[in-house]
Amino acid sequence: MHFVSKTTNLLCLLLMIAVACLICVKAPYWFPVNTGDTLNDIQRQAILHNKADWGYWGTNPEVFTEWDSHSNRLIPIYTFGIDLDQYQNENSIYRDLDRINQLYGRQTHATVHAAADYIDQTDIYRLQQDAVEQGKKYIFLVVFDGMDWQTTRAAAIYRSQQVNYSEGRGNGLAFQDYDKTTTDFGFHACSPFNDSTTFDIDAQIVTGRNERLYGGYNPLVGGFHPWDKPASYPYLIGKDLANPHAYTDSAASATSMTCGIKTYNGAINVDPDGQHVTPIARELQAKGFLVGAVTSVPFSHATPACTYGNNVERGDYQDISRDLLGISSIANRQPLSGMDVLIGCGWGVEPETKEDFETVKEEQGINFVVGNKYLAEEDLAKINYTNGGRYEVAIRTTGVSGKQALDSATNACLEKGLRLFGMFGTKEAHLPYATANGDFVPTAGRTEHEVYTKGDLFENPTLADMTESALKVLEKNEAGFWLLVEAGDVDWANHQNSIDNSIGAVFSGEAAFNKITEWIERNDCWDESAVIVTADHGHLFVMERPEALIPE
Repeated sequence: MHFVSKTTNLLCLLLMIAVACLICVKAPYWFPVNTGDTLNDIQRQAILHNKADWGYWGTNPEVFTEWDSHSNRLIPIYTFGIDLDQYQNENSIYRDLDRINQLYGRQTHATVHAAADYIDQTDIYRLQQDAVEQGKKYIFLVVFDGMDWQTTRAAAIYRSQQVNYSEGRGNGLAFQDYDKTTTDFGFHACSPFNDSTTFDIDAQIVTGRNERLYGGYNPLVGGFHPWDKPASYPYLIGKDLANPHAYTDSAASATSMTCGIKTYNGAINVDPDGQHVTPIARELQAKGFLVGAVTSVPFSHATPACTYGNNVERGDYQDISRDLLGISSIANRQPLSGMDVLIGCGWGVEPETKEDFETVKEEQGINFVVGNKYLAEEDLAKINYTNGGRYEVAIRTTGVSGKQALDSATNACLEKGLRLFGMFGTKEAHLPYATANGDFVPTAGRTEHEVYTKGDLFENPTLADMTESALKVLEKNEAGFWLLVEAGDVDWANHQNSIDNSIGAVFSGEAAFNKITEWIERNDCWDESAVIVTADHGHLFVMERPEALIPE
């Protein structure tokens, strides 16, 4: 009996040690310890209890993670070097029934209002055209994917450590405060043509349309300003049956910003009938501009895809990559010219099993090549200068600094007169989340937190690094250039319902914006530059107690 007692005690001790070890390993995800990182702590607690007094995602304040998709909120827009006068207030398209019906291609529901002050997302395309007509040589479209007014305010509160505004442009972030040139602030409606359409990806044709939800925006329900409390939160996510309007995805919204049309969710520069439309980058390239795109997410994801390519389906990543890089694709058998600079993520991402291969092949069509789902290995080889291609290629490489790899490729481009292609990222397909305090230690969102290796942090450049390299290559062209900079991981963080990751991603995009303004100031060319800072859509984060975001 004495032996049994000792054995039992030993087993209990071992069990306690095992449990303690498990707690230590899992604590960053679920155990409510205080780390001293305000955002990390309140995010973890909210996920642990699925409730928080400071905010929630969705329509139900009792559930922290009710909603993980987009919304039909009005979206902020900040301009520099140009203004919004021609499109907002009394010039708003949303005051004109005929123009709105023409824009949406049908009679819209409760969308026109005499007091509408906001512009439409398609006006962003026209703003870029106007800038060129005014003689601007350097056009920058900076897209914080998924960053609505609420997300912007959360980041500004954390940065300034005070609840310093409750409406309007706000202050605390670089793009809110910058005043060294003409600047303006407004907001735009971003609803698509319709929410879903069927297609044949191999034939590249539209085969049907979901008649349930079409686009539009009712300010009496959604609010006249992005900071207004809506009469119906369900309306913003297409769930108010009395006011049925579709909310956009990133493809339809990016097509609006680059081509000036409304289209269906999932469309890459095609109209509602599947016909190709030409994005402004290709229009300007034909006039002698160089064109580029940098992003913190995969380079052939929706927003960068819409800078250049065409496809009936945003998920046809390999074919979209072919368009962006000047290779014959399913949509453009006669290859496009290709972008002059393209830097983003997608490195190391590929299906892991035979079943995964078949799933991705079904999504991407008959010409999908097994391997990395964003870029076929044979296409990567084809574009490389060493194989007779037009691009100097920078790829994430073990043991090599990401910034160093990008800088070396950039210098080679300048020496040899080449284009620049860069492919980086983690296995999650985006740059590492810096998080709000910049320590690269994210906590959990709707799924378990990401954990980064030393290589993930060392072997990747930042979005600001990417922007700097793009500028060095593009500035060599005296005729001018067009550049997209996308902080795409703001959207990914908001999908995860992670306020910590979201604010950190905003800061990463802000650092890239600073690179742009520094370049313009250094070259003393504000009179030749136009910068548009905006988002493609919002989410549905509702902030109840903003002071909770202030570090203790």
